[in-house]
Amino acid sequence: MKKIYVLTALLLLTSLTATAQISIDEVATKSEKQTFENDMKSQSIDAAFHSGAAARAERLAIRKERNTVDFSANLHGSLTAFSKSWQASGDNTFTILASLNFLHTYKKGRFTLTNTATAKFGYNNMKTTVSEGVEKGLWFKNVDEVALSTAPQWAMVKNWTYGANIKFRTQFARGYSARTDHYNGIAPVSNFMTPGYLDASVGFTYVLPSKKFPLKINLAPLAMSATYRNDLGVTNDYGVPAGHRSKYEGGLSVQLDFDRTWGANGWLRYRTTAYSFYGWVTDISSKKKFKPTEDKPKYEHIVPTLRWENTIDIKATKYISTQIYFQLYYNRAEVDKLQVSSMLSVGLTYTFKNK
Repeated sequence: MKKIYVLTALLLLTSLTATAQISIDEVATKSEKQTFENDMKSQSIDAAFHSGAAARAERLAIRKERNTVDFSANLHGSLTAFSKSWQASGDNTFTILASLNFLHTYKKGRFTLTNTATAKFGYNNMKTTVSEGVEKGLWFKNVDEVALSTAPQWAMVKNWTYGANIKFRTQFARGYSARTDHYNGIAPVSNFMTPGYLDASVGFTYVLPSKKFPLKINLAPLAMSATYRNDLGVTNDYGVPAGHRSKYEGGLSVQLDFDRTWGANGWLRYRTTAYSFYGWVTDISSKKKFKPTEDKPKYEHIVPTLRWENTIDIKATKYISTQIYFQLYYNRAEVDKLQVSSMLSVGLTYTFKNK
């Protein structure tokens, strides 16, 4: 048994000795430069691509800051109907009134441009006796006006600006003095551009520095007032000489503007404009204006014209409102009396403001 152990031990020692004598030869290798390839696709991106949205947003903010838009539309109407068997007296009537108001103000630095546009048109229908025993429902125009204005202004000193003010005013359709005139073929008293009014002035504007009383006063020492009578078939000449279609006067003008809104939601708004023109040079378009005659002097006293408009808007809801309108107008060249117009209406309204 001992011999076996001795033999085994010798074999192990022989194996360990052989393993220790194993050696590894040194192998020389050549160095090579390794290159790496990138198979990902690349795409160049312009720097402007990243700022496009920001640039558009900046331009939009600048336009909103410089431009102020105020638009409102109203549609008011009333209907009254009775059957033939109705015992109490009454006539079937239908009234409709549509109006638009647009105000745009552009401001950049010392320059301000204000543009306005207003339009009003009202019709009513009432059963009227047109001849003996014959009754018809006839339409009659009771409100008709379109007015445009533009006023470029440049700032001078605090609250004072200088510039021009141009206003144009006329109507859409024919107007008659009585409801049956059109049915009986009687000539109208007014028509499109008959009359038409063009007022242009150059002067100074003072803006009262008060949010509670936003009043503007325009004083124009140089002004022109023109009256047009395009339709010579109307019965009223509106102060235009016979056979002529226009009349121009030179003078001065004064205009007051007030526009204020009350309440968080603007439930009450009051707007008023008072304009007066005083002329001292008549027929300034005539070639003979510097050659006065006995029957036509160069300078002629002209009675001042006055136009005062008032509008009160009362909002019951976002889309329902009441409007009260009052106008006072005096122009002796047309009628030697004071003209007064008033109106109360309730109906639908839509208002848009960008600020």
